Amino acid sequence: MAEAREINPILKQVLELGPTLLFFVLYVRIKEDVFTFAGTEYTGFIVAAVVFVPILLISMGILWALTGQLSRMQVFTAFMVIFFGGLTAWFNDERFFKMKTTIVYGFLAAILTIGLLRGRSWLEYVMADMMPMHHDGWIILTKRLTMAFVVLAVVNEFVWRTMSTDAWVKIETFGFPIALMVFLFWQFTRLQPYVIEPDEGAEKD
Repeated sequence: MAEAREINPILKQVLELGPTLLFFVLYVRIKEDVFTFAGTEYTGFIVAAVVFVPILLISMGILWALTGQLSRMQVFTAFMVIFFGGLTAWFNDERFFKMKTTIVYGFLAAILTIGLLRGRSWLEYVMADMMPMHHDGWIILTKRLTMAFVVLAVVNEFVWRTMSTDAWVKIETFGFPIALMVFLFWQFTRLQPYVIEPDEGAEKD
């Protein structure tokens, strides 16, 4: 597989996070509106969810054109957004778009669990170049992240089933990503004893 071309980190973050933020902004602006297409009424949330699909695809297309590569996770996320965005529009039911988050987190937990059952950390396979760490450290991180994904999936189910759409959009846009980033930062701090220092890596070579 060809190596990804380096691009400006800020531009990369804009392309990766921009679509979700645009979805949030669009939702806030049209959440009280009702739109009629072909004789069917759609809420502002459903329209924002449907518009989110091409925005995400355009962003990923630009990212692919600039870097020459997309991760499997990005491709999977795009597929889930297209699939559940389509179901949301077809059935005119916002629950499909909300369930997408549960399924994505559940899928990630399942994939990591399969790797652990085989004695492997697929996080290590994906992230080892970014953060060299001993195998035992990757196994610990994988176990903890698997549990985190399970918790996020359960929380998402609770939120969309018991709270307002407004609350779900805010938690989906800001709550889950921030919680995941804080969790990962905390874990990387706790796992510092397993990190391979540059001098240690040179000695092994």
